[in-house]
Amino acid sequence: MAGVDTLLLISPSVPAQEIAVIDSAARHDVQHVVKITNHKATEDSPVGRRRDHARIEAHLRASGMAATLLAPNLLMQNLFFLAPQIRQTHGFEMSAGNGRFGMVDSRDVSAAAAAVAAAPAGHEGRTYLLTGPELVTYADVAAELTRALGQEVEYRRVTPGQHRERMVRAGLPEPVAASNAQVFGLIAEGDAAWLSDDVATLTGRAPRTLRTFVSDHVRCFGATA
Repeated sequence: MAGVDTLLLISPSVPAQEIAVIDSAARHDVQHVVKITNHKATEDSPVGRRRDHARIEAHLRASGMAATLLAPNLLMQNLFFLAPQIRQTHGFEMSAGNGRFGMVDSRDVSAAAAAVAAAPAGHEGRTYLLTGPELVTYADVAAELTRALGQEVEYRRVTPGQHRERMVRAGLPEPVAASNAQVFGLIAEGDAAWLSDDVATLTGRAPRTLRTFVSDHVRCFGATA
């Protein structure tokens, strides 16, 4: 990291990995770290990955480097994982019930991160919440896909236990599947129903809508009518 002034830290919440990067940055006199994190990261969170993020954040604060945290809501690009199921069955299964969330396009997350990393002065110690412009549900996702594809896409509600079993059968490691199902169960309870104007504040433009995302990537989900 010799010669690096600002570090953008984007990684799964693996404490040993991120802490090693933070320690290396501190040794090489990096001045500012911009970290992607979770809005609900706390040491006593019921979700393991959130506890991991909290541990990493604490280490970053103790490092003495200036830091900025970026906390995105659900990423629209995660819908790509549902694309094979949608193409094959004209629907998808999820255990998020009717929970609403401020889903954000990762292109907007990238733009916000680039804005902070390019000019970090004034962002020290700040946490920015990155969301789309609206609260949506997975029923809304199905409706937007139906509109774009010209054929019905069904949102099939399942329990967290059923969802976990299906993810394991699809090849996910059991701990990852269990954690994912736990998070979607929390979404069903309103855990992700939050919005922010921070994308516009950082980038100077409104975040992309779910409709824009689906329109831009419709061919990933099936042939249009």
